Amino acid sequence: MNNAWHDRRMALMRTGRAVLMATALVMTAAACTSVVDGNPTATAPEGMGQFYNQTLKWGSCSDFGDDDMPKGAECTRVTVPIDYEKPDGGTAQIALSRLKATGPDRIGSLLFNPGGPGVAGINMVGIADSTKLAERFDRIGFDPRGTGASLPKIECMTSEENDAERAEAPKDNSPAGIAAAETENKQYADKCVTRTGKDFLAHVGTREVVQDMDVIRAAVGDAKLNYVGYSYGTRLGYAYAEKFPDHVRALVLDGALDPQQDPVKESVLQAQSFQKAFDAYAADCASKENCPLGSDPAQATAKFRELVGPLWNKSVPTEDPRGLHYGDAITGVQQTLYSNRFWPALTKGLRELAQNRGDTLLALADMYDGRREDGSYDNSADAFNAIRCVDDPAITDRSIAAKQDSEYRRVAPFLDDGHGSDAAPLELCSSWPVPNTSTPHRLSIPGLPKTVVISTTEDPATPYQAGVDLADQLGAALITFNGTRHTVSLSGVACVDDPVIAYLTDLTVPAAGLTC
Repeated sequence: MNNAWHDRRMALMRTGRAVLMATALVMTAAACTSVVDGNPTATAPEGMGQFYNQTLKWGSCSDFGDDDMPKGAECTRVTVPIDYEKPDGGTAQIALSRLKATGPDRIGSLLFNPGGPGVAGINMVGIADSTKLAERFDRIGFDPRGTGASLPKIECMTSEENDAERAEAPKDNSPAGIAAAETENKQYADKCVTRTGKDFLAHVGTREVVQDMDVIRAAVGDAKLNYVGYSYGTRLGYAYAEKFPDHVRALVLDGALDPQQDPVKESVLQAQSFQKAFDAYAADCASKENCPLGSDPAQATAKFRELVGPLWNKSVPTEDPRGLHYGDAITGVQQTLYSNRFWPALTKGLRELAQNRGDTLLALADMYDGRREDGSYDNSADAFNAIRCVDDPAITDRSIAAKQDSEYRRVAPFLDDGHGSDAAPLELCSSWPVPNTSTPHRLSIPGLPKTVVISTTEDPATPYQAGVDLADQLGAALITFNGTRHTVSLSGVACVDDPVIAYLTDLTVPAAGLTC
């Protein structure tokens, strides 16, 4: 748990890449017309006309680095200031994708974000195909600043460095192990400064992204925002509502983060939820023949530790010459716990591990880590770290770090490597070169239109109660989904999708206490 790579990647679990997962087209940024696609934009804030009134030139997505774009999608980039306090300074380009509304009664645009932080979102435009949303909205995806096809990129590690670090032996919580982990974190932060630039790192957080979203809203011609956000994308949604309450038409927030929850409590509750997901998998596996964790769910955690424990000292072979190392095994397992749809892959991976093979778990870890078939990586890991560290206060108190580590191991014993102590390393963000730009707080947004929050009872990554608490703070309608998965809306579950679509199209508020 103290491997510096694994610590940085797992500090807050991203949206599962298996679920959701750029030469720029020239775009003018001159303050010319205030009409885009025939729709008047809202008035631009003082000094921001050149951004709010820019004309977008949509074209092919072939140079935007995503091979999974649906047929008919168009792409472009919108220009935004790096520092909104200095709009005459440097600029960034945010990659956008669009599928135009297919019907005659177009409402406007519908913006999507998959979560993360750090995950690109331009391929989300295919969501809700063959529904009223596709008929009545231009569906818009975007890569938040620094991610995906947006420019400049957050860059810290080369692909070769990523492979090398994943192959390193994990570190225990001995004094030497703690010192080594903290040294690696400092070296990582230094690489981010060298390869990305300190000024840009200071402006990649939620604070800036929600302002980018408002520029996007205006540039696509909408007076008010329609938005669907998943996981960390719920944070973007409620932060946007807090900053621009008068610009909100409809928000759907699925897999919520609780804005008032401190990062320590959040990580412990998340670990607890992953243990519940593991236990649910183990019970299901035990009901089938040849379960690699045995037929007694009560012994599943112990059986799992017997399988993965030896990887601490020695990798197992894979067809790929890298082999399967301890950190990758844990990453691959956690990837499958995002949804019960992935449980068969977990069973396969654990069966292979019992036979001293690691191909499936390595492939799952590669999927999660953004490693492509050619050995290159996307920048989602670096973006995740940079955004997380600028978003939230760092843990700099060693006693708090130690307590967090101890609690994490206690509530998620399937992740306890057995190498803990009464101490733990300070996290990456304690070495971060720029200060955080937001802090946990309770939301209060008077006059906000009715919004919708969706929370899943056994969500491993964003625990159910966080959605309940967010809905309370927003005065939102809460939809409860009974299941073991991370996020559910617009995935074909009719009892969730139907009220969500009715809300987005007609602003019909879901019934109070809706559960399915």
